Amino acid sequence: MSAVSALVKSDQEHIIHPLHFAKENENPLVVVEGRGEMLIDADGKQFIDGLSGLWNVNAGHGRKELAEVAAAQMSKLAFASAYSGATNFPAVRLAEKLVKLAYPNTSAVYFTTAGAESNESAFKIARFFWKARGKPDKVKIFSRVHAYHGVTMAAMSATGMAVYHKMFGPLVPNFMQVPAPYPYRWPGNGDPGIEAADAVEARILKEGADTVAAVIAEPVMGAGGVIVPPATYFPRLREICDRHDVLLITDEVITGFGRTGKWFALGHWGVEPDLTSFAKGVTSAYLPLGGVLVSKRVHKQLNDAPADQKFMHAATYSGHPVCCAVGLRNIELIESEGLVERAALSGRRLLAGLETLREFPVVGDVRGLGMMCGVELVESREGKKPAIGLGGKVVREAFQRGLLIRIRGGGADPAIGDTLCVAPPLMTPVESIDRIVTILREAIAAATR
Repeated sequence: MSAVSALVKSDQEHIIHPLHFAKENENPLVVVEGRGEMLIDADGKQFIDGLSGLWNVNAGHGRKELAEVAAAQMSKLAFASAYSGATNFPAVRLAEKLVKLAYPNTSAVYFTTAGAESNESAFKIARFFWKARGKPDKVKIFSRVHAYHGVTMAAMSATGMAVYHKMFGPLVPNFMQVPAPYPYRWPGNGDPGIEAADAVEARILKEGADTVAAVIAEPVMGAGGVIVPPATYFPRLREICDRHDVLLITDEVITGFGRTGKWFALGHWGVEPDLTSFAKGVTSAYLPLGGVLVSKRVHKQLNDAPADQKFMHAATYSGHPVCCAVGLRNIELIESEGLVERAALSGRRLLAGLETLREFPVVGDVRGLGMMCGVELVESREGKKPAIGLGGKVVREAFQRGLLIRIRGGGADPAIGDTLCVAPPLMTPVESIDRIVTILREAIAAATR
Protein backbone atom coordinates (compact mmCIF):
# COMPACT_ATOMS: atom_id res chain seq x y z
CA MET A 1 0.00 0.00 0.00
CA SER A 2 1.39 3.40 -0.96
CA ALA A 3 1.78 6.18 1.58
CA VAL A 4 -1.12 8.09 0.02
CA SER A 5 -3.40 5.03 0.05
CA ALA A 6 -2.53 4.42 3.70
CA LEU A 7 -3.31 8.05 4.50
CA VAL A 8 -6.70 7.86 2.78
CA LYS A 9 -7.53 4.61 4.59
CA SER A 10 -6.67 6.18 7.93
CA ASP A 11 -8.73 9.24 7.05
CA GLN A 12 -11.75 7.08 6.28
CA GLU A 13 -11.35 5.25 9.59
CA HIS A 14 -10.79 8.24 11.86
CA ILE A 15 -12.08 11.55 10.44
CA ILE A 16 -15.63 12.82 10.30
CA HIS A 17 -15.53 15.54 7.65
CA PRO A 18 -17.65 18.67 7.33
CA LEU A 19 -20.77 17.76 5.31
CA HIS A 20 -19.76 14.14 5.92
CA PHE A 21 -20.95 11.45 3.54
CA ALA A 22 -18.65 8.43 3.52
CA LYS A 23 -19.13 7.53 -0.14
CA GLU A 24 -17.92 10.96 -1.23
CA ASN A 25 -14.63 10.37 0.56
CA GLU A 26 -13.69 7.11 -1.14
CA ASN A 27 -11.20 8.84 -3.44
CA PRO A 28 -10.48 12.25 -1.90
CA LEU A 29 -8.21 14.94 -3.26
CA VAL A 30 -5.05 14.90 -1.12
CA VAL A 31 -3.56 18.39 -1.26
CA VAL A 32 0.07 18.72 -0.21
CA GLU A 33 1.13 22.22 -1.29
CA GLY A 34 -0.19 25.61 -2.33
CA ARG A 35 1.49 28.37 -4.35
CA GLY A 36 -0.31 31.54 -5.30
CA GLU A 37 -3.57 30.52 -6.98
CA MET A 38 -2.41 26.92 -7.45
CA LEU A 39 -2.83 23.76 -5.36
CA ILE A 40 -0.75 20.62 -5.83
CA ASP A 41 -1.96 17.13 -4.93
CA ALA A 42 -0.04 14.10 -3.71
CA ASP A 43 0.52 12.93 -7.29
CA GLY A 44 2.05 16.26 -8.29
CA LYS A 45 -0.95 17.41 -10.35
CA GLN A 46 -1.61 21.16 -10.25
CA PHE A 47 -5.04 22.76 -9.96
CA ILE A 48 -6.23 26.33 -10.13
CA ASP A 49 -7.94 26.99 -6.81
CA GLY A 50 -11.13 28.38 -8.30
CA LEU A 51 -12.82 28.99 -4.95
CA SER A 52 -9.91 30.28 -2.86
CA GLY A 53 -10.13 27.21 -0.63
CA LEU A 54 -13.60 27.97 0.74
CA TRP A 55 -13.86 31.63 -0.35
CA ASN A 56 -11.10 32.52 2.10
CA VAL A 57 -7.52 32.41 0.74
CA ASN A 58 -7.68 36.02 -0.45
CA ALA A 59 -3.95 36.73 -0.56
CA GLY A 60 -3.11 33.37 -2.15
CA HIS A 61 -1.34 30.23 -0.99
CA GLY A 62 2.24 29.92 0.23
CA ARG A 63 2.66 33.43 1.66
CA LYS A 64 5.81 33.09 3.74
CA GLU A 65 5.22 36.52 5.25
CA LEU A 66 2.19 35.17 7.11
CA ALA A 67 4.00 32.03 8.26
CA GLU A 68 6.90 34.13 9.51
CA VAL A 69 4.75 36.53 11.53
CA ALA A 70 2.90 33.59 13.09
CA ALA A 71 6.18 31.93 14.11
CA ALA A 72 7.54 35.19 15.53
CA GLN A 73 4.39 35.83 17.58
CA MET A 74 4.27 32.24 18.82
CA SER A 75 7.86 32.50 19.97
CA LYS A 76 7.11 35.70 21.86
CA LEU A 77 3.57 35.11 23.13
CA ALA A 78 1.54 32.16 21.89
CA PHE A 79 -1.56 32.84 23.98
CA ALA A 80 -2.93 35.17 26.58
CA SER A 81 -6.53 35.63 27.62
CA ALA A 82 -8.30 38.68 26.23
CA TYR A 83 -11.14 38.47 28.73
CA SER A 84 -12.16 41.78 30.30
CA GLY A 85 -9.26 42.96 32.43
CA ALA A 86 -6.51 41.79 30.03
CA THR A 87 -5.38 42.49 26.48
CA ASN A 88 -2.46 42.05 24.08
CA PHE A 89 -0.73 44.15 21.42
CA PRO A 90 -1.77 42.20 18.27
CA ALA A 91 -5.47 42.24 19.21
CA VAL A 92 -5.47 45.98 19.91
CA ARG A 93 -3.50 46.87 16.77
CA LEU A 94 -5.76 44.71 14.57
CA ALA A 95 -8.89 46.21 16.14
CA GLU A 96 -7.58 49.71 15.41
CA LYS A 97 -6.91 48.77 11.80
CA LEU A 98 -10.28 47.11 11.27
CA VAL A 99 -12.18 50.12 12.62
CA LYS A 100 -10.32 52.37 10.16
CA LEU A 101 -11.04 50.07 7.20
CA ALA A 102 -14.68 49.34 8.01
CA TYR A 103 -17.80 51.46 7.68
CA PRO A 104 -17.57 55.04 9.03
CA ASN A 105 -20.05 54.32 11.83
CA THR A 106 -17.87 51.48 13.21
CA SER A 107 -16.04 51.93 16.51
CA ALA A 108 -15.15 48.51 17.94
CA VAL A 109 -14.74 44.78 17.27
CA TYR A 110 -15.49 41.59 19.16
CA PHE A 111 -13.13 38.81 18.02
CA THR A 112 -14.16 35.21 17.29
CA THR A 113 -12.52 32.30 15.47
CA ALA A 114 -14.95 31.59 12.61
CA GLY A 115 -17.87 32.89 10.57
CA ALA A 116 -20.62 30.90 12.28
CA GLU A 117 -19.31 32.01 15.68
CA SER A 118 -19.30 35.59 14.40
CA ASN A 119 -22.97 35.35 13.43
CA GLU A 120 -23.88 33.68 16.71
CA SER A 121 -22.15 36.56 18.47
CA ALA A 122 -23.93 39.15 16.31
CA PHE A 123 -27.32 37.66 17.22
CA LYS A 124 -26.46 37.83 20.90
CA ILE A 125 -25.18 41.41 20.61
CA ALA A 126 -28.42 42.40 18.89
CA ARG A 127 -30.55 40.87 21.65
CA PHE A 128 -28.29 42.37 24.33
CA PHE A 129 -28.71 45.81 22.72
CA TRP A 130 -32.49 45.74 22.87
CA LYS A 131 -32.70 44.27 26.36
CA ALA A 132 -30.30 46.96 27.60
CA ARG A 133 -32.58 49.58 26.00
CA GLY A 134 -35.60 48.25 27.85
CA LYS A 135 -37.12 46.36 24.90
CA PRO A 136 -36.73 42.69 25.95
CA ASP A 137 -39.32 41.42 23.46
CA LYS A 138 -37.22 42.40 20.43
CA VAL A 139 -35.66 38.99 19.92
CA LYS A 140 -36.64 37.80 16.42
CA ILE A 141 -33.97 37.49 13.73
CA PHE A 142 -34.93 37.73 10.06
CA SER A 143 -32.70 36.13 7.43
CA ARG A 144 -33.32 35.39 3.74
CA VAL A 145 -34.21 32.33 1.73
CA HIS A 146 -31.02 31.00 0.03
CA ALA A 147 -28.85 32.61 2.75
CA TYR A 148 -25.92 30.83 4.36
CA HIS A 149 -24.80 31.99 7.80
CA GLY A 150 -23.12 28.85 9.17
CA VAL A 151 -24.36 25.63 10.73
CA THR A 152 -24.06 26.02 14.48
CA MET A 153 -27.55 25.97 15.98
CA ALA A 154 -28.55 29.63 15.77
CA ALA A 155 -26.54 30.23 12.60
CA MET A 156 -28.13 27.14 11.03
CA SER A 157 -31.54 28.47 11.99
CA ALA A 158 -30.71 31.67 10.09
CA THR A 159 -29.36 29.73 7.10
CA GLY A 160 -32.11 29.68 4.50
CA MET A 161 -31.41 26.28 2.94
CA ALA A 162 -33.50 23.38 4.18
CA VAL A 163 -30.86 20.76 3.39
CA TYR A 164 -28.88 22.00 6.41
CA HIS A 165 -31.90 21.65 8.71
CA LYS A 166 -33.24 18.20 7.90
CA MET A 167 -31.22 16.07 10.31
CA PHE A 168 -30.69 18.65 13.06
CA GLY A 169 -34.09 20.17 13.78
CA PRO A 170 -36.00 21.60 15.41
CA LEU A 171 -34.56 25.02 14.68
CA VAL A 172 -33.96 27.66 17.31
CA PRO A 173 -37.19 29.62 17.91
CA ASN A 174 -37.62 33.20 16.69
CA PHE A 175 -35.59 32.81 13.50
CA MET A 176 -37.54 33.29 10.29
CA GLN A 177 -36.83 33.71 6.59
CA VAL A 178 -37.95 36.40 4.18
CA PRO A 179 -37.54 36.49 0.37
CA ALA A 180 -34.15 37.15 -1.19
CA PRO A 181 -33.56 39.74 -3.92
CA TYR A 182 -32.90 37.17 -6.60
CA PRO A 183 -33.58 39.07 -9.86
CA TYR A 184 -33.26 36.04 -12.13
CA ARG A 185 -36.32 34.40 -10.57
CA TRP A 186 -38.05 37.23 -8.71
CA PRO A 187 -41.81 36.63 -9.02
CA GLY A 188 -42.87 40.28 -9.13
CA ASN A 189 -43.12 42.59 -12.12
CA GLY A 190 -41.43 45.66 -10.64
CA ASP A 191 -37.97 46.42 -9.26
CA PRO A 192 -36.87 43.19 -7.51
CA GLY A 193 -34.66 45.14 -5.10
CA ILE A 194 -37.51 47.33 -3.88
CA GLU A 195 -40.02 44.48 -3.85
CA ALA A 196 -37.73 42.14 -1.89
CA ALA A 197 -36.95 44.84 0.68
CA ASP A 198 -40.65 45.70 0.97
CA ALA A 199 -41.34 42.01 1.64
CA VAL A 200 -39.06 42.33 4.68
CA GLU A 201 -41.06 45.33 5.86
CA ALA A 202 -44.32 43.44 5.41
CA ARG A 203 -43.00 40.64 7.62
CA ILE A 204 -41.81 43.12 10.25
CA LEU A 205 -45.31 44.61 10.35
CA LYS A 206 -46.88 41.16 10.53
CA GLU A 207 -44.69 40.04 13.44
CA GLY A 208 -44.72 43.44 15.13
CA ALA A 209 -41.66 45.69 15.04
CA ASP A 210 -41.48 45.55 18.84
CA THR A 211 -40.57 41.83 18.53
CA VAL A 212 -37.90 42.07 15.80
CA ALA A 213 -34.27 42.52 16.85
CA ALA A 214 -32.39 42.38 13.55
CA VAL A 215 -32.26 41.49 9.88
CA ILE A 216 -29.12 39.62 8.76
CA ALA A 217 -28.04 39.66 5.12
CA GLU A 218 -25.04 38.75 3.01
CA PRO A 219 -24.22 41.66 0.66
CA VAL A 220 -23.72 39.06 -2.08
CA MET A 221 -25.05 35.60 -1.28
CA GLY A 222 -22.22 33.09 -1.55
CA ALA A 223 -23.20 29.49 -0.93
CA GLY A 224 -26.75 30.42 -1.93
CA GLY A 225 -25.63 30.79 -5.54
CA VAL A 226 -23.63 34.06 -5.80
CA ILE A 227 -26.76 36.21 -5.83
CA VAL A 228 -25.88 39.87 -6.44
CA PRO A 229 -28.67 42.19 -5.28
CA PRO A 230 -30.12 45.01 -7.37
CA ALA A 231 -28.58 48.38 -6.47
CA THR A 232 -31.91 49.45 -4.95
CA TYR A 233 -32.09 46.66 -2.38
CA PHE A 234 -29.75 47.56 0.49
CA PRO A 235 -30.53 51.31 0.56
CA ARG A 236 -34.23 50.43 0.81
CA LEU A 237 -33.55 47.73 3.45
CA ARG A 238 -31.54 50.24 5.53
CA GLU A 239 -34.46 52.70 5.38
CA ILE A 240 -36.89 50.00 6.49
CA CYS A 241 -34.71 48.91 9.41
CA ASP A 242 -34.34 52.54 10.53
CA ARG A 243 -38.08 53.18 10.21
CA HIS A 244 -38.98 50.21 12.40
CA ASP A 245 -36.02 50.43 14.81
CA VAL A 246 -34.49 47.10 13.72
CA LEU A 247 -30.75 46.44 13.57
CA LEU A 248 -29.14 45.56 10.23
CA ILE A 249 -26.47 42.85 10.42
CA THR A 250 -24.32 42.36 7.35
CA ASP A 251 -22.70 38.94 7.03
CA GLU A 252 -19.40 39.73 5.32
CA VAL A 253 -17.72 36.42 6.12
CA ILE A 254 -17.21 35.88 2.37
CA THR A 255 -17.51 39.41 0.99
CA GLY A 256 -15.11 41.13 3.38
CA PHE A 257 -11.46 42.01 2.82
CA GLY A 258 -11.57 42.80 -0.86
CA ARG A 259 -13.52 39.91 -2.31
CA THR A 260 -16.01 42.16 -4.14
CA GLY A 261 -13.56 44.95 -5.00
CA LYS A 262 -14.28 46.92 -1.80
CA TRP A 263 -12.89 46.31 1.66
CA PHE A 264 -16.47 45.65 2.78
CA ALA A 265 -19.24 45.10 0.28
CA LEU A 266 -22.09 47.34 1.42
CA GLY A 267 -19.80 50.16 0.36
CA HIS A 268 -20.94 49.45 -3.21
CA TRP A 269 -24.35 50.88 -2.28
CA GLY A 270 -23.38 53.50 0.29
CA VAL A 271 -25.01 51.66 3.17
CA GLU A 272 -23.72 51.30 6.73
CA PRO A 273 -24.86 48.37 8.92
CA ASP A 274 -25.21 48.24 12.70
CA LEU A 275 -23.17 45.03 12.99
CA THR A 276 -20.79 43.33 10.55
CA SER A 277 -19.75 39.71 10.97
CA PHE A 278 -16.46 38.69 9.34
CA ALA A 279 -13.95 35.82 9.18
CA LYS A 280 -12.27 33.99 6.24
CA GLY A 281 -10.36 36.71 4.37
CA VAL A 282 -9.18 38.55 7.48
CA THR A 283 -6.24 36.12 7.70
CA SER A 284 -6.54 34.70 4.17
CA ALA A 285 -7.30 31.43 6.01
CA TYR A 286 -3.80 31.07 7.44
CA LEU A 287 -5.25 30.91 10.96
CA PRO A 288 -8.84 30.84 12.24
CA LEU A 289 -10.09 34.33 13.06
CA GLY A 290 -13.38 36.16 12.82
CA GLY A 291 -15.31 38.83 14.57
CA VAL A 292 -18.16 41.33 14.74
CA LEU A 293 -17.62 44.98 13.87
CA VAL A 294 -19.88 47.09 16.04
CA SER A 295 -21.39 50.51 15.25
CA LYS A 296 -20.93 53.47 17.57
CA ARG A 297 -24.56 53.27 18.71
CA VAL A 298 -24.34 49.60 19.67
CA HIS A 299 -20.86 50.01 21.18
CA LYS A 300 -22.09 52.80 23.45
CA GLN A 301 -24.89 50.59 24.72
CA LEU A 302 -22.41 47.83 25.52
CA ASN A 303 -20.17 50.27 27.38
CA ASP A 304 -22.99 51.94 29.28
CA ALA A 305 -24.57 48.73 30.60
CA PRO A 306 -24.53 48.44 34.41
CA ALA A 307 -22.76 45.58 36.19
CA ASP A 308 -25.92 43.49 36.50
CA GLN A 309 -26.35 43.65 32.70
CA LYS A 310 -22.74 43.07 31.68
CA PHE A 311 -21.97 41.39 28.34
CA MET A 312 -21.77 37.75 29.47
CA HIS A 313 -20.59 36.39 26.12
CA ALA A 314 -17.10 34.95 25.77
CA ALA A 315 -14.75 32.54 24.02
CA THR A 316 -11.35 31.29 25.08
CA TYR A 317 -9.67 32.28 21.84
CA SER A 318 -11.25 35.71 21.37
CA GLY A 319 -8.42 38.15 20.62
CA HIS A 320 -5.90 35.33 20.16
CA PRO A 321 -2.51 37.08 19.77
CA VAL A 322 -1.12 34.83 17.03
CA CYS A 323 -4.31 34.91 14.94
CA CYS A 324 -4.52 38.69 15.32
CA ALA A 325 -0.85 39.14 14.37
CA VAL A 326 -1.44 37.14 11.19
CA GLY A 327 -4.62 39.11 10.47
CA LEU A 328 -2.76 42.39 10.78
CA ARG A 329 0.06 41.23 8.47
CA ASN A 330 -2.46 39.85 5.98
CA ILE A 331 -4.21 43.22 5.79
CA GLU A 332 -0.83 44.89 5.24
CA LEU A 333 -0.21 42.54 2.30
CA ILE A 334 -3.64 43.24 0.81
CA GLU A 335 -2.98 46.98 1.11
CA SER A 336 0.61 47.00 -0.17
CA GLU A 337 -0.22 44.81 -3.17
CA GLY A 338 -3.43 46.66 -4.00
CA LEU A 339 -5.45 43.45 -3.92
CA VAL A 340 -8.78 45.17 -3.29
CA GLU A 341 -8.38 47.27 -6.42
CA ARG A 342 -7.01 44.27 -8.28
CA ALA A 343 -10.05 42.22 -7.31
CA ALA A 344 -12.30 44.86 -8.86
CA LEU A 345 -10.35 44.84 -12.14
CA SER A 346 -9.73 41.10 -12.30
CA GLY A 347 -13.32 40.44 -11.31
CA ARG A 348 -14.59 42.40 -14.29
CA ARG A 349 -12.31 40.36 -16.55
CA LEU A 350 -13.49 37.10 -14.99
CA LEU A 351 -17.17 38.04 -15.27
CA ALA A 352 -16.76 39.16 -18.88
CA GLY A 353 -15.14 35.82 -19.70
CA LEU A 354 -17.86 33.86 -17.97
CA GLU A 355 -20.52 35.85 -19.84
CA THR A 356 -19.30 34.17 -23.05
CA LEU A 357 -20.57 30.86 -21.63
CA ARG A 358 -24.10 32.05 -22.37
CA GLU A 359 -23.49 30.50 -25.79
CA PHE A 360 -24.47 27.22 -24.13
CA PRO A 361 -28.26 26.70 -23.86
CA VAL A 362 -27.79 25.23 -20.38
CA VAL A 363 -26.33 28.49 -19.02
CA GLY A 364 -29.32 30.39 -17.73
CA ASP A 365 -27.57 33.20 -15.87
CA VAL A 366 -24.09 34.59 -15.21
CA ARG A 367 -23.59 37.01 -12.34
CA GLY A 368 -20.88 38.35 -10.07
CA LEU A 369 -19.25 41.22 -8.22
CA GLY A 370 -15.48 41.45 -7.94
CA MET A 371 -13.78 38.07 -7.60
CA MET A 372 -17.04 36.34 -6.79
CA CYS A 373 -19.01 34.92 -9.71
CA GLY A 374 -21.70 32.35 -10.41
CA VAL A 375 -22.79 30.48 -13.53
CA GLU A 376 -26.31 29.08 -13.14
CA LEU A 377 -27.29 26.03 -15.16
CA VAL A 378 -30.80 25.37 -16.43
CA GLU A 379 -32.63 22.72 -18.39
CA SER A 380 -34.63 25.37 -20.22
CA ARG A 381 -34.11 29.12 -20.45
CA GLU A 382 -37.68 29.73 -21.55
CA GLY A 383 -39.25 28.33 -18.42
CA LYS A 384 -36.15 28.98 -16.30
CA LYS A 385 -36.34 25.33 -15.31
CA PRO A 386 -33.45 24.50 -12.95
CA ALA A 387 -30.88 21.90 -13.95
CA ILE A 388 -30.36 19.49 -11.07
CA GLY A 389 -27.26 17.29 -11.26
CA LEU A 390 -25.60 18.89 -14.28
CA GLY A 391 -23.36 20.98 -12.05
CA GLY A 392 -21.73 17.89 -10.58
CA LYS A 393 -20.81 16.68 -14.07
CA VAL A 394 -19.29 20.06 -14.94
CA VAL A 395 -17.31 20.15 -11.70
CA ARG A 396 -15.88 16.68 -12.42
CA GLU A 397 -14.95 17.66 -15.98
CA ALA A 398 -13.29 20.84 -14.69
CA PHE A 399 -11.36 18.82 -12.11
CA GLN A 400 -9.97 16.58 -14.85
CA ARG A 401 -8.74 19.73 -16.60
CA GLY A 402 -7.05 21.22 -13.54
CA LEU A 403 -9.70 23.52 -12.00
CA LEU A 404 -11.24 23.22 -8.55
CA ILE A 405 -14.67 24.81 -8.13
CA ARG A 406 -17.82 24.03 -6.18
CA ILE A 407 -21.49 24.08 -6.97
CA ARG A 408 -24.38 25.52 -5.08
CA GLY A 409 -26.53 22.53 -5.86
CA GLY A 410 -30.22 22.41 -6.61
CA GLY A 411 -30.42 19.71 -3.97
CA ALA A 412 -30.18 22.48 -1.39
CA ASP A 413 -33.17 24.28 -2.91
CA PRO A 414 -34.88 22.90 -6.04
CA ALA A 415 -36.08 26.41 -6.93
CA ILE A 416 -32.51 27.22 -7.98
CA GLY A 417 -30.51 25.13 -10.40
CA ASP A 418 -26.92 24.06 -9.98
CA THR A 419 -24.76 27.18 -9.82
CA LEU A 420 -21.03 26.98 -10.49
CA CYS A 421 -19.33 29.16 -7.89
CA VAL A 422 -16.07 30.79 -9.01
CA ALA A 423 -14.01 32.91 -6.61
CA PRO A 424 -10.22 32.53 -7.05
CA PRO A 425 -7.66 34.29 -4.83
CA LEU A 426 -7.52 38.05 -5.29
CA MET A 427 -3.93 37.87 -6.57
CA THR A 428 -4.76 35.41 -9.37
CA PRO A 429 -2.90 36.47 -12.56
CA VAL A 430 -4.86 37.18 -15.73
CA GLU A 431 -3.48 34.06 -17.40
CA SER A 432 -5.15 31.88 -14.78
CA ILE A 433 -8.36 33.91 -14.88
CA ASP A 434 -8.57 33.33 -18.63
CA ARG A 435 -7.68 29.68 -18.11
CA ILE A 436 -10.63 29.29 -15.70
CA VAL A 437 -13.01 30.45 -18.42
CA THR A 438 -11.43 28.13 -21.00
CA ILE A 439 -11.67 25.13 -18.69
CA LEU A 440 -15.30 25.85 -17.84
CA ARG A 441 -16.18 26.14 -21.51
CA GLU A 442 -14.56 22.75 -22.18
CA ALA A 443 -16.17 21.23 -19.08
CA ILE A 444 -19.69 22.39 -19.94
CA ALA A 445 -19.27 21.14 -23.50
CA ALA A 446 -18.10 17.75 -22.25
CA ALA A 447 -20.84 17.48 -19.62
CA THR A 448 -23.60 18.23 -22.12
CA ARG A 449 -22.25 16.22 -25.05
